[in-house]
Amino acid sequence: MLIEPANPATLEELKKYDTPTVLNCIELFDVRPRHEGFMTGAMKACFPEMGPICAYASTATFESATKATNPDAYSNLGEQVAKMEADLPRPRVVVFQDLDPEPCGATFGEVMCTVYNAFGCDGLITSGGARDLDQVRAIGFPCWSTSVISSHAWCRIVDVHVPVDVCGVTIEPGALIHADCNGVATIPHEIVREVALGCKYLVEAEDLVLGYARGDNPTVEGLREAQGAMRRRFGEIAAQAKKGVRNLSSERKGS
Repeated sequence: MLIEPANPATLEELKKYDTPTVLNCIELFDVRPRHEGFMTGAMKACFPEMGPICAYASTATFESATKATNPDAYSNLGEQVAKMEADLPRPRVVVFQDLDPEPCGATFGEVMCTVYNAFGCDGLITSGGARDLDQVRAIGFPCWSTSVISSHAWCRIVDVHVPVDVCGVTIEPGALIHADCNGVATIPHEIVREVALGCKYLVEAEDLVLGYARGDNPTVEGLREAQGAMRRRFGEIAAQAKKGVRNLSSERKGS
């Protein structure tokens, strides 16, 4: 197995929050520069109405602009599925890098998404094109792409479980992905439990300003006070979340 999986309850907790909230929380731990770890605006949710996913990346590369040796569009789909079954915990999200200079054929359609859905995948992300959108929506399978293309051209999977570069982010096999209608981001494995707990504290801190602004007759001075209280809470969240995770770990060891 490529990674040590997190507790499934942790991933379920992260799915309660949108991707901007998760990224805001990651910033508080100061583990990477703020301009890293999320995909550019070229990546769009195909089905923005579907909720967040949080899953492990099953990476692959893809080509469709040049004639393939094997004309079967799904010739190595079985190999890819076998690899993810052997290497990755569930849930998974398939992450494709389209290697063509510009997307030519669609990376995925109904057949591929149905197969992935059957083998523990919660979604698909590609720097290439999408198709069969009505059919994929019908099976409730979230997808993200940079375009919509009606043909699959000479489509084929090239390599599986290799690092891929997708819309400004290098994704390693097994990376933890959080994605929703706002975009796609990675969560560092070393702080996944802290982020899951910290998101709750962050939402509570933001409510100090939101609640004030939504109240009756807000004033500039009152807004400044609410902002100050929120900033102070932000400064406490990382330490509070780390302590909470340590306490939970101690309780589990003692039980």
